[in-house]
Amino acid sequence: MDLFKLPFNKKNRKAESSLQHKDQGRIPNHVAIIMDGNGRWAQKRGLPRVAGHKEGMDNIKKVVRKANQFGIEVLTIYAFSTENWKRPTDEIEYLLKLPIDFLQHYLPELMDRNVKIQTIGEVNALPQRTKDAIKRAVDQTTHNTGLVLNIAINYGSRHEMIHSVKQICQGVIDGAYSVDDINEDMLNDYLFTADLGDPDLIIRTSGELRLSNFLLWQAAYSELWFTDILWPDFDGEQFEKAIYDFQRRKRRYGGV
Repeated sequence: MDLFKLPFNKKNRKAESSLQHKDQGRIPNHVAIIMDGNGRWAQKRGLPRVAGHKEGMDNIKKVVRKANQFGIEVLTIYAFSTENWKRPTDEIEYLLKLPIDFLQHYLPELMDRNVKIQTIGEVNALPQRTKDAIKRAVDQTTHNTGLVLNIAINYGSRHEMIHSVKQICQGVIDGAYSVDDINEDMLNDYLFTADLGDPDLIIRTSGELRLSNFLLWQAAYSELWFTDILWPDFDGEQFEKAIYDFQRRKRRYGGV
């Protein structure tokens, strides 16, 4: 197959890739990733689970670089779910230190690459050091105009929807609108992702075939891409394969 250069997206960020497809402009605006398999990666090598989480954190850098090259506008990564609190205490503590290490060491490169950090989830319930690191990164990158790296941390989709419904109900009680005013657009406006749009493509690594309480409302018409590869081994080439497969699909949204 002949090589081609993917075009500029609307933010004029050039995609440098060896991908090839006749429909060269179909780059997803929003890609979301369920980064699964860190523990199994470590266990296969006789290492503690936390070693897999450390390797998985380092791998985020590679995928962010590749997403930026493609001109993708939003990359949402599932860093810590509301269900992860069920894990052993020492593993939870390690997982919640990873954002501190990641942002401290990688923030200069994110700034150089014009990446903007955002979060979804109940950040206020996190340990203070984790909250402080996230806030610094959000504040320092707030004026960046490139790729949005959206970190889903202490996030669960069912919790998000309940939170949104409660806010809408309060608006009805306060007389801001009536029950008849409630529609899909209104609920979208109350979700944590209101300013990000729905993901065009959701990737899950490690061979599991489920969404695990991740962006359930937003995923209504997302394209899903699953791979058996464990997250620490999911490199730029695998990311390219996912984008290439997305380009080949026809999205009908219930039509013909």
